[in-house]
Amino acid sequence: MPKQFIKKYFPSPKAIKEHKHLKVFGDLLHDQNLWHLNRRSFAGAIAAGLFIAFIPLPAQMVIAAAVAIIIRVNLPVAVATVWITNPITMPPMFYAAFWVGSLLLDVPASTQAFEFFFDALLSSLGHNWKPFVLGCFVLGTTSSVLGYLSARAIWRWLIIKKWSIRKRKD
Repeated sequence: MPKQFIKKYFPSPKAIKEHKHLKVFGDLLHDQNLWHLNRRSFAGAIAAGLFIAFIPLPAQMVIAAAVAIIIRVNLPVAVATVWITNPITMPPMFYAAFWVGSLLLDVPASTQAFEFFFDALLSSLGHNWKPFVLGCFVLGTTSSVLGYLSARAIWRWLIIKKWSIRKRKD
């Protein structure tokens, strides 16, 4: 059931292999493990994508593709998962990362507002980079583990549900 849903909404392997930004990976994209959709590859891709979503760098999709190739999990799912960071969700996510990092380092949050405009972020990053980077790492790791466990549990639940429906029909 989850396999059909995912395959319905994701691009084909051929379309991804021909994508202009992913051509840098060349023949590595021909590994069939990157396109298999099972509980392990799906959960691993969710975990990779969630961790990378907390990396405050542009080109998160390319980074997700590289990680998916290295750890051999489903490439389209890993790339799509980083889309949780977008202009709407990025400010609260990165503010939460800064807040968590400040708590863990026992550093008081600065009295000036932590802004997410690129120029303001670069100018204030000199003082706030340690709590921000630590918070990104902690939240990325936490969301990655929780995403992995949740994806495996939901996949298993859906399979058990499908089996029980099939069993009742017999």
